[in-house]
Amino acid sequence: MAPIRITAPIDRETLRSLHAGDQVLLSGTVYTARDAAHARLCTALAEGRPLPVDLREQTVFYAGPTPPPPGKPTGAIGPTTSVRMDAYTPQLLRYGVNALIGKGGRTQPVMAALIENDAVYFAAIGGCAAYMAACVESCDVVAYEDLGTESIKRLTVKDMPLTVAADCYGGDAYADGMNAYADMMNGEE
Repeated sequence: MAPIRITAPIDRETLRSLHAGDQVLLSGTVYTARDAAHARLCTALAEGRPLPVDLREQTVFYAGPTPPPPGKPTGAIGPTTSVRMDAYTPQLLRYGVNALIGKGGRTQPVMAALIENDAVYFAAIGGCAAYMAACVESCDVVAYEDLGTESIKRLTVKDMPLTVAADCYGGDAYADGMNAYADMMNGEE
């Protein structure tokens, strides 16, 4: 089956059409943010302060791109292990972030927040940071420049390959994969 082509920012109808295990090619605008940026964003929200960049209805990529080589918009850019952001994720989803990109499974509070907020979590392939960088057409620092590679950056991406790891209905590609493997090991088809 051919990958589903989607554009970020992703509208709610498109998010609701995606299911765990779907392969997508994402183009459009994505924002990077990792641990330190998440902590600052959530502190600002808790204190009632405006965020330095409006992330409502946006996609957040857990990544810290390396400095760009000459003539390129960014250096290597691979996904960060998502569970590192799980303490912050429900708050950001309630704020209005509607899609996330990272690697690895998520905790139950994040899975519940995805359902509650009609949001989707995409998995990017770890270890392919140079390939992922080839999907980036532009990269601009938009907040927390003092964090260096972990500053928030606005990326324009084209055909970034992702898998829907968790959908807004509770579907979980990681759990599905583990269950299929367990069935195979138990001789079930």
